Amino acid sequence: MDPVASTVRLAVQEALHILSSSEDGGHIISTLRSLRRYLGETETQAPAEEQEEFSRTHFSTILRCLVGKLSPDWLDLLPDGQLEELWASFFLEGPADQAFLVLMESIEGAASPSFRLMKMAQLLARFLSAGRMAAVMEGQCGQQAGLASRLLQETLLTRVVGLPDRLGNRLQQETLAAFFPQNYFPLLGEEVLRVLQAVVDSLRGGLDCSISFLSQVLGKACVHGRQKEILGVLVPRLTVLTQGNCLWQRVCWRLVERVPDQAMEAVLKGLVEASPGPEVLSRLLGNLVTKSKKAQFVMTRKLLFLQYSCSTPMLQSLLGYLAMDSQRRPLLVQALKELLETWGSSSAIRHAPLEQQRYVSKALLICLVHLGEAELQASRDELLTSLMEGVKSRLDSSLPPVRRLGMIVAEVASARLHPEGPPLKFQYEEDDLTREMLALAAPRPAADSPLEAGPPVAPVGGEFPDQETVDGGGPQAGREGSDSELDSDDELVPYDMSGDGEQRSSKTPAYVRDCLEALTASEDWERWEAALQALEGLILKSPAATREVSLELAKVLLHLEEKTAVAGFEGLRQRALVAVTVTDAARVAEYLAAQFYALNYSLRQRMDILDVLALAAQELSRPGRLGRAAQRGPTGPSSQPSGATVPAWQAVVEERVRRKTRRFCKGSMGRAAAAGPNEFNVVAGYFFFPLLQRFDRPVVTFDLLGDDQLVLGRLAHTLGALMYLAVNTAVAVPMGKALLEFVWALRFHGDAYVRQGLLSAVSSVLLSVPAERLLADLPDELLEARSWLADVAEQDADEDCRLLAVKALLLLEKLRDRLLPLSSP
Repeated sequence: MDPVASTVRLAVQEALHILSSSEDGGHIISTLRSLRRYLGETETQAPAEEQEEFSRTHFSTILRCLVGKLSPDWLDLLPDGQLEELWASFFLEGPADQAFLVLMESIEGAASPSFRLMKMAQLLARFLSAGRMAAVMEGQCGQQAGLASRLLQETLLTRVVGLPDRLGNRLQQETLAAFFPQNYFPLLGEEVLRVLQAVVDSLRGGLDCSISFLSQVLGKACVHGRQKEILGVLVPRLTVLTQGNCLWQRVCWRLVERVPDQAMEAVLKGLVEASPGPEVLSRLLGNLVTKSKKAQFVMTRKLLFLQYSCSTPMLQSLLGYLAMDSQRRPLLVQALKELLETWGSSSAIRHAPLEQQRYVSKALLICLVHLGEAELQASRDELLTSLMEGVKSRLDSSLPPVRRLGMIVAEVASARLHPEGPPLKFQYEEDDLTREMLALAAPRPAADSPLEAGPPVAPVGGEFPDQETVDGGGPQAGREGSDSELDSDDELVPYDMSGDGEQRSSKTPAYVRDCLEALTASEDWERWEAALQALEGLILKSPAATREVSLELAKVLLHLEEKTAVAGFEGLRQRALVAVTVTDAARVAEYLAAQFYALNYSLRQRMDILDVLALAAQELSRPGRLGRAAQRGPTGPSSQPSGATVPAWQAVVEERVRRKTRRFCKGSMGRAAAAGPNEFNVVAGYFFFPLLQRFDRPVVTFDLLGDDQLVLGRLAHTLGALMYLAVNTAVAVPMGKALLEFVWALRFHGDAYVRQGLLSAVSSVLLSVPAERLLADLPDELLEARSWLADVAEQDADEDCRLLAVKALLLLEKLRDRLLPLSSP
């Protein structure tokens, strides 16, 4: 056996025995002072080999023994806190990584609250204030790569970054201020700077160092959402240190390069936000985007296209960083192409939030400022094509902010891409956003700037058509003379035009197929509007013709978007969809239910499908529907009532008779509803069962059991409505059974709106299925529903849910009361 290891082991065993069993304060303190020989803190230091053996093998054991002995009585064995101060010195002066791990281990394992827990927490606060966290991290900069080293670094990393959370969970209300995140992470940033300074000094001395552990600490802290705290300390100091110092710049580059991929986005976004400009960002990152695919994706895709939370200064720093080096400028050119393509995409214009469209527009303008003439001319044709397509799509939009974005970007981009052509000018209202975007597009002043090259360019002819008439006196006088002649006609009586209708240049379609063609292929917006207004009446007037194109018509209406400012567009579209669903119920209902779970639909479209199915089912279930439908005609603007109007004298007489007549009981004033079969009976299954088949299978953009709980609530309410409309039908029993199974699967859903829909669905089952069939065919489902309803009525946090549950329980009681007389002898 190695004599050094044997000597140290025997000394440590003897010391542990004394510390564990002795109650003599003098004996204990002499033992502790003898152990300090191995820490190199006394005049009689142990040999270097013994110190290394002690630190590597026995130091943690001594610390755990000291933690185990910690108690008020043990510390009082010596007066004036002598023992406590000597006890604490082992944690504050020995190997920092082992001391830190034992401190964290003892805090997490101590009973809460207790004397030992608070003492260890206070000692950890002293550990941090003494700068020992820098020693912990610096010790990992010289570690050799190995399995044991990696395990130690992972353990240290978890505890270093998670210290505020772990201490907060243990100390609760007694948490010390040093452990608050807003205090701890700035301190951690200071400690990282101290370690970086030590690394730079080592490199100057010719020693090799690794800063991978520092990169991991930085990355994990940023992933935990503490970018502002830690980078708010690091970036200002590094900005000064990297100015004119190549060694510091190389250290910063390596620091960010070594950040793990899963943390790269958080670190880069924090650096872009904290950096005061592109010059600083360039010194901190170097050519990182050309070396790391993850960094390139974050800087050129994630922050530009997939997010839009960066402020305007952040965008200027990011794109300016790409423009500051010749190796990075191709990425800026590529970013401009993709920005322009996204900006002009008709799909993005329709579906992207307006805030994101403004964000992309700002990024596009900043790119144009940074790129030179040669770079733009190299891709001129491609960029102009994308620009023209985008301008057309934006000017076709019905939203003024979208059109204004198209005008601003078109003016700036056309001037940069085609400077030799006539300037493109639009008229739009200026506001703060407009002025901000125009300021972003303004070129930096230079000596050879076009602004100083000569006189301003004259406006294009025809741009100001009234200029001559304003400046010259002749035309102005002539116009005033004509106005005076018009003013002389004041005595003319205006013609009554209150009953006139708007004349349209395109004829209202007379057939369903004409409407379908106008809605899909017509570029005549008046004809498109007339077709939409006349469609519902034509569907009801020509059911046979409608059935021939019912699926195609439903598809067109489902994807129809407002192209002009049509009054009541959503109502016209919905009524037409309901009409075509009623006319060809089985096929269209099955199609709509299948599209509810299909890809590439917005949540608004999916909820429109539910509304249409519910309204169509309601219409089909009404008695006398066929008689009323036959009387309805086209609803277009040219349609006129076919029946004769009631004479005025007859209306006056009927009103007088109604007023003079005394009635002793008030009954229905109208005609009794016409009897007839429930048309919903034969098609209820096409409406109901496809909606239940895939509710638990998420797709890429639609997850009913995840974030789309609003649609799930609407689905539950719609299924309840369909169940209620199928009252006393042959399919009511299997529908009720399936609906109760659906309710049972989602009964513990966390959203109150969803639970309300489920409770309404249960009531619909109880109202729609005959009582005898309920007890005969659904006894188990009723028992499950009863137990759940009782639980909801007593414990649910939502008042509406409790009320709905009570109503459903009352329905159950009424059903039981109705069946009891039948079963009695």
